[in-house]
Amino acid sequence: MASRTSKADTKDWTGPRLNHADYAARLAARRAQIDPGEPPRNAGTRRTPSKRALLKAIEESGGTW
Repeated sequence: MASRTSKADTKDWTGPRLNHADYAARLAARRAQIDPGEPPRNAGTRRTPSKRALLKAIEESGGTW
């Protein structure tokens, strides 16, 4: 094992076992069911001056961020 604290022998484990592939599939299905849509954009009220200058330069060059 790569971890020094984890033991390769887990036969004594009495807790629930988690299959990551199954969990990922259930999570993807649940997210599709909820359909939260696009999250709101950051208002940008706490941006640093350097970040504001960068975004302004991008906008002035014709780009979008």
